[in-house]
Amino acid sequence: MGAEASGSGPALRELVREAETSLLECKVCFERFGHSQQRRPRNLPCGHVVCLACVAALAHPRTLALECPFCRRACRGCDTSDCLPVLHLLELLGHALRPAPAAPHALPCAPGVLTCHQAFGGWGTLVNPTGLALCPKTGRVVVVHDGKRRVKVFDSQGGCAHQFGEKGEAVQDIRYPLDVTVTNDCHVVVSDAGDRSIKVFDFFGHIKLVIGGQFSLPWGVATTPENEVVVTDAEAGSLHLLEVDFLQGILQRAERIYAHLCSPRGVAVSWLTGAIAVLEHPLASRGTRACSTRVKVFSASMQFINQVDSFGLSLFFPSKITASAVTFDHQGNVIVTDTSSQAVLCLGKPEEFPGLMPLVTQGLSHPVALTYTKENSLLVLDAAVHSVKVFKADWG
Repeated sequence: MGAEASGSGPALRELVREAETSLLECKVCFERFGHSQQRRPRNLPCGHVVCLACVAALAHPRTLALECPFCRRACRGCDTSDCLPVLHLLELLGHALRPAPAAPHALPCAPGVLTCHQAFGGWGTLVNPTGLALCPKTGRVVVVHDGKRRVKVFDSQGGCAHQFGEKGEAVQDIRYPLDVTVTNDCHVVVSDAGDRSIKVFDFFGHIKLVIGGQFSLPWGVATTPENEVVVTDAEAGSLHLLEVDFLQGILQRAERIYAHLCSPRGVAVSWLTGAIAVLEHPLASRGTRACSTRVKVFSASMQFINQVDSFGLSLFFPSKITASAVTFDHQGNVIVTDTSSQAVLCLGKPEEFPGLMPLVTQGLSHPVALTYTKENSLLVLDAAVHSVKVFKADWG
């Protein structure tokens, strides 16, 4: 009896090793399956099983088309599904298996997971905020919202420095602000859906310029390194570039630089490369209530670089992703807020799409805008609690 028991240990270990080699290992990359996003086992329609990282590597970045590496049957990445028997076997064997190796497709240039260190604003101070920007010279935070004065400026400690932009019907008033950016020379640019215009103020709130009659529904605004302003027109499906003499309040040039976008809203410009990221809502333009989003990235000269949509991102994340805002970090990675999982996600560099790394997974309710400070803190506008939240990396 004792001899029989003593022999069961080596036998079990041998059984585990055999199961790990034959059943629990991806036969493409030879890494062990696991519960992490990259290592999850995925069923192809033909019945073969590979890990999620290999599905993403095999799939075309835009069409998601791929061929099974074993039988060459064609399918799409979004046609794959979790292999439940392998996942259940992983749970049953549990501690008998060695720890999973680090995912090879992690983004080494992206910052680590961030935690909330500060929040400011709150109901009353901010009312249904929609846009967020940072003054590059002063470091002050500018938010547009639905209060009596539509533009609120916060100091570096989160206190209200001043506010302007009266709610009203006059040309210089702001009816319904959607987004805001601050130029290199500290002028505040607001997209006003109420009268379909772009309004420019100096940093003290004096109106400098109203650009109207050129947009169907101006939505997102962002400043380029050359101190020009890019604007998305959600209704016309276009992207515009505005060259302005801000000191004199004169529009020098207005050019439509891209058309045929699908309900473009958020826009961001990389200060590292000049690349432009546009957040599209393809289904919104067709009158459906379904949520689908797409991030499309162009070079500074408006050459298409890459794109990724909700379906492509579903290969990397267990739940559907609904991007609500976009920005670039200091390394040129594309960062989005996700209202479905109340998270902030790093999509990686545009040339390397698709990729995904969660940066913020707790502490948000309805993130609608974000930007980075010079000190690499991440500011996120949480519309559900009417607050700006400051996230930093904990380098313990």
